[in-house]
Amino acid sequence: MPQARAHFKKLLESKNPVGEVVAVNKFMVKVKGLQPCSVHSLVLFEDGSKGFVSEVDGNLVKVMHMGKKEVTVGSVAVIQHEQLLTKVGEDFIGRIVGVNAEPLDGKGPIVAESAWPIFNKATNINDRELLSDQLETGIMVVDSVFPIVKGQRMALLGDAKSGKSTFAAQIAINQQKTDQVVVYCLIAKRKIDIDAIVNKLTENGGIENTIMIVSTIFDSLVLNYLAPYVACSMAEYLWLKKDRDVVIIYDDLTSHAHAYREISLLSGSSPGRDSYPGDMFYSHSRLLERAGRLNYNKKSLTSIPVSHVANGDITAYLPTNIMSITDGQWILDMDTFRNGFRPALNLGLSVTRAGGLGHNERQKKIAVEILKILADYREAKEFSHFGSELSEESKRSLFLGDLILNSFNQIPSISYSLIEQQLILSLIISLDLGDRLDIEDLKKGVKDISQQYKEESDFDRILTELKNKYVSHHVLPNPSSNQNGVET
Repeated sequence: MPQARAHFKKLLESKNPVGEVVAVNKFMVKVKGLQPCSVHSLVLFEDGSKGFVSEVDGNLVKVMHMGKKEVTVGSVAVIQHEQLLTKVGEDFIGRIVGVNAEPLDGKGPIVAESAWPIFNKATNINDRELLSDQLETGIMVVDSVFPIVKGQRMALLGDAKSGKSTFAAQIAINQQKTDQVVVYCLIAKRKIDIDAIVNKLTENGGIENTIMIVSTIFDSLVLNYLAPYVACSMAEYLWLKKDRDVVIIYDDLTSHAHAYREISLLSGSSPGRDSYPGDMFYSHSRLLERAGRLNYNKKSLTSIPVSHVANGDITAYLPTNIMSITDGQWILDMDTFRNGFRPALNLGLSVTRAGGLGHNERQKKIAVEILKILADYREAKEFSHFGSELSEESKRSLFLGDLILNSFNQIPSISYSLIEQQLILSLIISLDLGDRLDIEDLKKGVKDISQQYKEESDFDRILTELKNKYVSHHVLPNPSSNQNGVET
């Protein structure tokens, strides 16, 4: 506190703009004077607490207070910086910090390398490059059918308890095999949920390559509002200044929108649709548009915003906003979740608009074949409910569809490399109706045999070995019977 007061006195002596607090409403502080200043300027109060300018109205300035105790009317405020900044640096990797960039993990202080604007502008178009490299998630259904490329913005949507955080954590954990840094932002979460994610990352080693920015439901609305912007600034610094590939996960932007809505209503802003402020779309778009790929160092910032979809209604205001900003979406479905499918991805509604750019020719052929089989599978499934006689082609679609869905059913703690996924799926789509295959045995066996893959010419040889070892052929006892393999 003495240091803060000394710094405050130094700012006054430097003749920085000064103002007087004339009204206080919890975190909303009105200051008279404080000119000249701009929106998002950092303000220091005489008690040592800080805030930032949210609105300038003539000689009256609205300041969002970030301290825990309310400031008093009549106290003095001074402009500290012309923009709101956060501490950044590579020493934050492997640490858990709050929105103020202070450590929460008890591992000691963090030495910041620099400060970075929280509301930084997105990189210019002429500094960007087309996306082309696949981001490996280790999740078979994602990497094979709905892939994401480095630098893409891919939304993750789903109802409560549909596995969104588990899905996101799985992506984060898989990046420990790469040189990518993960920035995981938890917004307005319960402590039990924070502990669950932290424990999951810690047990699997993912925390070593991750920066976690945490805000809880007990933090102020201002901190919950700032959390994703602080996280993006930390990621952006590593991307732009340290030439690192970064993946940032916002979990979730629905909580962020709720905090911003309450702030706006208390500020007297005119409410729009669902009482959200009129710039709700802009507040998320300026955040997500900071992702991309740079043309001068080929490095990327990949953005994965998570959004809550109440009762599975993806046509609601916030989900449609986020879908229109991003380049595709993974949609988790509660019906799929209740049926025991993990991850509970809705194969009909999920889509990627840029992820296919990262697929090689084999992956593209596999994806096309799988989507065709699954489309035929759904159609054959409908006909089979009527007890009608099915053609051999329809029976094969049912047989292969069940095997594909079973291969997509994946325990969160297990991941598969791209080669392992291609071997499993290539083997399945090559099967005939009389063939029999135990998917679980294949998944276990492919882990060892895939180590033999060194170059492209090894693929067909390994695939043949797998087929000889795990596929058996049985003559169907009754041509009219419907043997569909494993039901899911």
